[in-house]
Amino acid sequence: MIAYIKGKIKFKGENFVVLENNGIGYQIFIPQELLLKIEIGDAMEFFMHQHVREDALQLFGFATAEELKLFELLISISGIGPKTGLGVLSVAKVGDIKSAIINQDASILKKVSGIGAKMAERIILELKNKVAGIVGVGDIKSKEEMGADADAIDALVALGYAREKAREVLKKTNSDLDIGERVKEALRIIRE
Repeated sequence: MIAYIKGKIKFKGENFVVLENNGIGYQIFIPQELLLKIEIGDAMEFFMHQHVREDALQLFGFATAEELKLFELLISISGIGPKTGLGVLSVAKVGDIKSAIINQDASILKKVSGIGAKMAERIILELKNKVAGIVGVGDIKSKEEMGADADAIDALVALGYAREKAREVLKKTNSDLDIGERVKEALRIIRE
């Protein structure tokens, strides 16, 4: 079982990279946010999940062990496959996903292709106690904070920015500001 791998990025695909390690290229599916940050030639290391089916052997890589743990919790739910689990990790940061699960806020989960309202509620129901056991109190955002982040991202998307770019820029803003001020600060950062 491959649990960890380190090497250089040789190729970037739509939802995967090829990582060379000792002359062997491994195709590794990774979250979209991480894919956007990686360049060909970068030295990278991934915490791995090796998914085995009768017709395929796939590798899924994550920048942190925390992301890997959440991914494995997600795919432990019947009906959630590795591509959907990866989709969940591509729409928000791990802390935001955990906060949404603990606060029983299905809005983040419903943004993932293939997850409807019923599946989102099922994920929350099955993972609430498991996620609560692996997070610290300071890691959890309130429903109000989660809503403010989503509203600020939606405002930037409405202004014509890609959702991934909006999320990336908002991470650089002061989270204590109200939504309007955060959007203004994000626009200033984009223009720089």
